[in-house]
Amino acid sequence: VVSAPEGVMPQTIESINHAKAAKVPIVVALNKIDRPDATPQKINQTLGELAAAGLNPLEWGGDTEVVRVSALKGEGIDKLLEVLDLQGQLLDLKADYGGAARGTVVEARVEEGRGPTADVIVQDGELKVGDFIVVGRAYGRVRDIMDDRAQRHKTVGPASVVRISGFDALPDAGDKFYIVESLREA
Repeated sequence: VVSAPEGVMPQTIESINHAKAAKVPIVVALNKIDRPDATPQKINQTLGELAAAGLNPLEWGGDTEVVRVSALKGEGIDKLLEVLDLQGQLLDLKADYGGAARGTVVEARVEEGRGPTADVIVQDGELKVGDFIVVGRAYGRVRDIMDDRAQRHKTVGPASVVRISGFDALPDAGDKFYIVESLREA
């Protein structure tokens, strides 16, 4: 996600480098197109910054999809979802719904009343309340699973982004998580 008026930031370059190192396809959501300072000149400057970072936009003859969106107003979100769906179909991306969950921590924090929590992406398997989990140097038992709308779930599958709690320590962003058989094993 790149801000149209603000351009490519250092964390954007870092994200691009991580994605390239992992050899994963990249789709850019050019956000905040509804702002008055997101002029055509500024958008072209941002596209140029993306091209300089190695992500040449499709509209410039490159191979990187850049979808203009406004998260605030919801503009372009349907188009972004279509592009992501098409990419998934073209690349034949699939996840394993069976077995124990595994995935990656996006963000972690200590919440009052919940203790250490982590926002995670479930990449494979099924994550359930009560699972014994290892996350980097932290471990524990999944106490609760909550989505971005504060809805609690008993189980979630691949491609779910949820906040979980039940760790003995705060994991780090980027840590991988795995489900194991027992607390002793964790």
